[in-house]
Amino acid sequence: MIGFEQIVREFSPALVRVAASYEADRSLRDDLVQDILFAIHHALPQLRDETRLAPFVFRIAHNRAVAHVLAERARKRPIEFEPTPPSSPEDSLLAVERSRRLLAAVRRLPLNYRQVTTLLLEDLSHAEIADALGLTVVNVGVRVNRAKARLRELLDER
Repeated sequence: MIGFEQIVREFSPALVRVAASYEADRSLRDDLVQDILFAIHHALPQLRDETRLAPFVFRIAHNRAVAHVLAERARKRPIEFEPTPPSSPEDSLLAVERSRRLLAAVRRLPLNYRQVTTLLLEDLSHAEIADALGLTVVNVGVRVNRAKARLRELLDER
């Protein structure tokens, strides 16, 4: 049986990135990550097939993130973007700007496209994404293609 500590070690960076694609405010993002980890810990006994751990973890993460977005939308607070400061400005300024623009564009996607995009950026296969989101592989492919087209539009706006 996989332990929760192992899941935290293995998936924390990815869960932070998933949360960042849904929440710009750093403190709310940290709360979202904690909520995701709590939900994973609570649901872990339900994991029947350890080979499907990644879809299991990301399904929970995205369900919590969507619930978070809907709750925040109901609060009607303005969305703000807080870029990550570069560690070496001379070497990483362009990469940081590209990442900032991509993250801002991903946040502007409709939730169904945002879900597949963030999982795709975490290197999940279409089959794993389908498993995580309860979709067919064909539907994932359609959403990925539409999300990519929308991202191109959003990135070309600037």
